[in-house]
Amino acid sequence: MEGDLYEEKNPYKFKTMMDFNPRCMVCDQNFEPEPNFYYGAMYVSYGYTVALFVAVYVIFSRFLGWNMWPTIATLAVILILMAPLIFRTARTTWLSLFVSYDKNIRKKP
Repeated sequence: MEGDLYEEKNPYKFKTMMDFNPRCMVCDQNFEPEPNFYYGAMYVSYGYTVALFVAVYVIFSRFLGWNMWPTIATLAVILILMAPLIFRTARTTWLSLFVSYDKNIRKKP
């Protein structure tokens, strides 16, 4: 896609983190095909979070030899820092799964 999905590019601006453009500025694609469309993105977010936890756990406990509690504390900090990115990535993935992109469609002037 060429148009911006989110109004604010910085996901760490918490006031506008969830605000997204209703339509694509380039091709006029509707970014919310139906009411409550993005509820399914919670499952994608859960999958990304589990993958992140497994990767961090393996790296810190198995490869670096950390004990359980420092590894859990590191997991918590990483999740808090990555939450806005995971949120937006999950929503974008969910939209990409159900809305096909046609590069030949252009917004009419």
